[in-house]
Amino acid sequence: MINVRQATMQDLPSMQNCNLTNLPENYVMKYYFYHIASWPQLSYVAEDPKGRIVGYVLAKMEEEPGDAPHGHITSLSVMRSYRRLGVAEKLMQQAQKAMVECFEAKYVSLHVRKSNRAALQLYSNTLKFTEQEIEKKYYADGEDAKKMILNF
Repeated sequence: MINVRQATMQDLPSMQNCNLTNLPENYVMKYYFYHIASWPQLSYVAEDPKGRIVGYVLAKMEEEPGDAPHGHITSLSVMRSYRRLGVAEKLMQQAQKAMVECFEAKYVSLHVRKSNRAALQLYSNTLKFTEQEIEKKYYADGEDAKKMILNF
């Protein structure tokens, strides 16, 4: 059984490992630290029965003047052997719930590679995000991103 809980500073190396193993967009440790220190309520990890981190969601609040308070999913990753078990959905739901309860967020946004069919399926069909726009050459390798939002 998978346990989803709030991420702690001690989880950061395992979260980074999950990111490096699964995603082409990688972050320095300082970036994870910034998220946990600034918005400790919003990032979550998924643990297997032995306590190993098998997935995470790294989230934050956007602070744009004149815009409604809203969250942003910086990164979501689940180890390959734990995919298609609802782990990503549980992680996302926890982060979204915390955005609303702690910060009165009105919506959440994220970016996803246009070529990432599995993630697009998760966000569009399972989590009910809608595509807002295409951001050309958003990623370092030049690939376009779909900006997606979910209103609360």
